[in-house]
Amino acid sequence: QVQLVESGGGLVQSGGSLRLSCAASGRLFSIYAMGWHRQAPGEERELVAQMTRDDLATYRDSVKGRFTISKDNAKSTEYTMYLQMDNLKPEDTGLYYCFAFPTGSSYVWGQGTQVTVSS
Repeated sequence: QVQLVESGGGLVQSGGSLRLSCAASGRLFSIYAMGWHRQAPGEERELVAQMTRDDLATYRDSVKGRFTISKDNAKSTEYTMYLQMDNLKPEDTGLYYCFAFPTGSSYVWGQGTQVTVSS
């Protein structure tokens, strides 16, 4: 099993920056990819960014050039994903959920963290 603990998020003005972290524990060797989805009120959950174990990163179009996903899994006992969010816009507001996709298993979700961008 993989467990996730998120941190970061908060309230920021438009144009500001935030950094999200997601620390995984458990069967780290099974993780194929990690990333974030977000969900705005009344909207469906959408993929924001993800990165595979071999460093292949993908972003939704609206965050390209503003968000950067990275990871730290240099040690076998650690697997932490980061999402640096710069030049934030009000439309980035939402509940951000970290996820992990373990090989041969279903998605695992973090507890969610709120990101609010004021105009």
